[in-house]
Amino acid sequence: MIARLHGKLLEKRLGQLLVDVNGVGYEVFIAMPTYSVTPDPGADVILDIYTHIREDVIQLYGFATRLEKMIFERFTNISGIGPRLAMTILSGSSVEDLIASIKKNDLARLTRIPGVGKKTAERILLEL
Repeated sequence: MIARLHGKLLEKRLGQLLVDVNGVGYEVFIAMPTYSVTPDPGADVILDIYTHIREDVIQLYGFATRLEKMIFERFTNISGIGPRLAMTILSGSSVEDLIASIKKNDLARLTRIPGVGKKTAERILLEL
């Protein structure tokens, strides 16, 4: 399982990076908080990685901080939330704001995130 990448950033797009590690290019999906702190292409980058394996694909999800990765993993453990939706949730605000919203049971705040309906927000509040 890939848990960390350290290499040269080749491409930086919204939601996605291409990282060269010793000649191998890794496509990594990222949320907005990671995108905003990632350097420009050509620079070295270090990412914590979550490896998602399905029968037909292996996908890498990258995070600038361990806290961001931990919250992502907590979201993906909730029924009905997969890696893509978890990344969308992380892109909705900062990790600190998400944690505060969950602690306050702020259903309205969570439902403002695209892709998160009332039932999903309720599950998040119940399980986290």
